[in-house]
Amino acid sequence: MKTFNKISSLFVLAAVLMLTASEATKAQDVEVSTGVDLYSTYVFRGVAYDGPSWQPAVEVSSGSFAIGAWGSQGYTGFQEMDLYAGYSFDFGLYLGVTDYYYPGSQYLDGDSHAFEINAGFEQDAFSVAGNFIVNEATNAGSAGGDMYFELGYSLDQADIFVGAGDGWHSTTGDFALVNIGIGTSKDIVITDTFTVPVSGAVVFNPDSEQFFVLVGLSF
Repeated sequence: MKTFNKISSLFVLAAVLMLTASEATKAQDVEVSTGVDLYSTYVFRGVAYDGPSWQPAVEVSSGSFAIGAWGSQGYTGFQEMDLYAGYSFDFGLYLGVTDYYYPGSQYLDGDSHAFEINAGFEQDAFSVAGNFIVNEATNAGSAGGDMYFELGYSLDQADIFVGAGDGWHSTTGDFALVNIGIGTSKDIVITDTFTVPVSGAVVFNPDSEQFFVLVGLSF
């Protein structure tokens, strides 16, 4: 329960900071957005969690602040429901927090939430990201201290990425290369006023020796 209270307090603080910063910058408009993706396979950081999955999202943003909720519902029953908050700086730096929760355990149980600090930096075509889980979350599958790092490079029509991590990211828990791939996206024009974004990726996990080809539709 203490862990859950800390997580809840941090997200409340993030929301307060978002509104305060918005007021300080002469009340930038608060925007609410929602959408849903349909993926052929749910692959996250080189690990497949389920087959075809619906992934809804709701986000509230003001200026460079954003706070939101994201979920995944797989056809075989796997579920994930996350909360996140973050701030994007003008010079390419992103700082945020993510609360991972997997339905099946009690939501108010602190052991059901893996709490991760996120940082990323993007400059021109290059990007780098680092993530660190700060707490032990038995029901969420994390012993705490899990790390994941990723490098990316954007080409004209595709993005290349390489990621490595330990803890719940690798088969043994030791630090390993887990995510190598290339992804791309395009818009399918349905009518003059309606398009459907389509994304696809080819992913190989050297640690688990698993290979994935996936495609997604966004609505």
